[in-house]
Amino acid sequence: MTGINAILEPGMLVRHPAQPDWGIGQVQSNIAGRITVNFREAGKIVIEGHHISLEIVTDN
Repeated sequence: MTGINAILEPGMLVRHPAQPDWGIGQVQSNIAGRITVNFREAGKIVIEGHHISLEIVTDN
């Protein structure tokens, strides 16, 4: 895994660029390219980090 997903750690806030209606999510885990995120509007989702790059949220 390369890019921004490689530095994601539990507790970080992210957005899914293709799913803005999911709202802001909090990273739960990042293991072997599978990133589990709890999104405010969509619940817990497992993202394949090799296929999509999440966006780090620096403001709420």
